[in-house]
Amino acid sequence: MTASDDARVPEVLFVCVHNAGRSQMAAALLERAATGRVHVRSAGSTPADEIHENVREVMDEIGVDLSRSFPKPITDEVVRAADVVITMGCGDACPIYPGKRYEDWTLEDPAGRPIEEVREIRDEIGRRVEKLVEDLAPAV
Repeated sequence: MTASDDARVPEVLFVCVHNAGRSQMAAALLERAATGRVHVRSAGSTPADEIHENVREVMDEIGVDLSRSFPKPITDEVVRAADVVITMGCGDACPIYPGKRYEDWTLEDPAGRPIEEVREIRDEIGRRVEKLVEDLAPAV
């Protein structure tokens, strides 16, 4: 891939409050599904200290390792760099810029939820990610 090819790769930013659950799952699932056709970031309006253990567990179950991932704060820079900003319950904390595509995915927060419910949240995020990949970077 050349630098000019890289310039055409869409950038997606997933934002939730703590960047410890939904946005981490979405980013990891999109990264896996897009296989380099999309650049992915995640952030939180009030980042937690670590990713929820139940989130790590359900992602491990499907072969996605979050051991090197960690909650990050949302910054003006990452929002400006994104082509698509997907919010997940962060309210008005995410800055709005003209020319960007914004979506709000209404999903339950996995914090403190039983593992079965976290799996359901993960699977719903997975379905939405598959649609997003087809929209942003269809397979050739």
